[in-house]
Amino acid sequence: MNWPDELRAKLFERRTVLLSGELDAATAGHAAAELMTLDASGDNPVDLRIDACGGTFEAAFTLMDVIDLLGVPVTATCMGRAEGPVVGVLAVAHRRVAAPHARLRLCLPAVAFDGRSREVAGWANDQRRQVDRFAQRVAGASGLSAERVLAELEAGRYLDAAEARRLRLIDEVYATALR
Repeated sequence: MNWPDELRAKLFERRTVLLSGELDAATAGHAAAELMTLDASGDNPVDLRIDACGGTFEAAFTLMDVIDLLGVPVTATCMGRAEGPVVGVLAVAHRRVAAPHARLRLCLPAVAFDGRSREVAGWANDQRRQVDRFAQRVAGASGLSAERVLAELEAGRYLDAAEARRLRLIDEVYATALR
């Protein structure tokens, strides 16, 4: 086992799951499996450590739905950055924390599709439904309006930890949580 695998194993023993890199189907599937395994193995809370950017709405919805269905509380901590669909994963956790230097970016994922015009139109409609669903989920978790979340997503808004707290995307900044 190489050191990153060994580190992940040791963190898993401490009921901690890492979410890093781009949030794609494989990353979401792995994190979802770890979260569900920890849920099945005890009643203690689970820590989800986030330093991830980009990805797809499908992958984010997978993790958001798993967090919703777990029987144990999940504390999500943004250790570095959370961008695009990853912000939704952070937002739906039971307790949401960010390191003082953390940066969040509310933005739409970069996507591409090619095909016939009818296929492109159908794909664009599906993307719009996903954006609306994502805005609703983040709004429900934060207390912001879905319209406000959508406007921030479309603007590609960067937030530092203090501003993310003011917008209620997180509950506390890590330095505050230690006091």
